Amino acid sequence: MIDVVALGELLIDFAPQSVNEAGYPVLSANPGGAPGNFLAALNKYGCSTAMIGKVGDDMFGRLLVDTLRKAGIGTQGVVTDPGVFTTLAFVSLDKSGNRDFSFARKPGADTCLTPGEVNEDLLAEARIFHFGTLSLTDEPAASATRAAIAAAKAHGALISLDPNLRKPLWKREEDAKAAIEWSLRQADIVKISDEEIEWLWGLSPEAGAQKILTEYGASLVYATLGPKGCHAATKACAVTVASPSGIHVVDTTGAGDIFGGSAMSRFLKTNKAPAELTAEELTNIVRFACTAASLSTQKHGGIGSVPEENEVREKL
Repeated sequence: MIDVVALGELLIDFAPQSVNEAGYPVLSANPGGAPGNFLAALNKYGCSTAMIGKVGDDMFGRLLVDTLRKAGIGTQGVVTDPGVFTTLAFVSLDKSGNRDFSFARKPGADTCLTPGEVNEDLLAEARIFHFGTLSLTDEPAASATRAAIAAAKAHGALISLDPNLRKPLWKREEDAKAAIEWSLRQADIVKISDEEIEWLWGLSPEAGAQKILTEYGASLVYATLGPKGCHAATKACAVTVASPSGIHVVDTTGAGDIFGGSAMSRFLKTNKAPAELTAEELTNIVRFACTAASLSTQKHGGIGSVPEENEVREKL
């Protein structure tokens, strides 16, 4: 068995390092894409993983596949396509390290994954299948994602979702909302931000988590609160955990993904169904994940910023 198989975007994040004399940013290339960041955290904390996606047959595509391999992530589900470029994301950061994105994705390789290219052998081995809604913005990747979810369910996997809303990638906001709401109905475990809950329904994180549990059928919801921490809930219990203090934030890119992967690694170690978690177990899961995500913001990028487990435990 493979603990977690994820499908979605692999891309290069170009983050600003400095500004040249003409005022243009000097950029540093970092491996990224939410599913890759998510899996990197899982691997760092002792879980087995594999990725399904597509990159271009170019310098960055080869670098990304090599980066996944070095992180211990299975790459047999990653397709290399000579006909498209690897997706690029350009990140701008404010004084607090918060980021905004511009994408070179018209199309990017990640949007060109076809249903026939989805490695169903991986889905048959997965305990958990994870996806986000960036793979639903364009065809044929949207159809590939829906096919993968159906196959993973048929093989008995739990479904994990991080909506990971990126408004510029959607033609219309109503399309994004429809895709997120469809995705929520597929998921057993949901990691969603307070900003996404507010945008979807105008609710508090606590009320949004209960809505996802009762109306959409999820068993476990993490409603992240940015630097403030996370509210997590099942139908049986709910907890709110603060993030650690004393963190010097450099770059928040990938922090939410690292939270999700870190939380999933702790959840898997309980060997329980999501609905069976106690309040104490849920608190321990979220404390670890909040700490790992917070420490990751002290470095640039996503995959390369996952802290070692001993660093997390020392901070705890």
